[in-house]
Amino acid sequence: MDAVERIEKDIVLFAKNIKEIESIEIHEKDVQVIEMAKNYRKDTDYYLEKKDYLTSFGCITYAHGLLDAVRLMHELI
Repeated sequence: MDAVERIEKDIVLFAKNIKEIESIEIHEKDVQVIEMAKNYRKDTDYYLEKKDYLTSFGCITYAHGLLDAVRLMHELI
C-alpha cells in the first residue's frame, strides 16, 4: 500500500467515525475537539493535493486521535 492509498483509507475511516459521533449526544466541550478534528481532516486534503504526503498523513492521524478521544469518553471504543 502506498502513501496515497493509506491516506485515502484513513479518510474513509474518519468519515465512518465522525458519522458515529454525530449519532450521539455530545457535550459542549466535545464540540471544540470535534471541530478541530474536522479541520485537521480538511488539512489532509490540502496537503494531499500538494503531494505533501507526510504532512497529509500527519493531519489525518491527528484528526483520528482527537476524534478517538471523544469516542473514548463516550465509551464508543
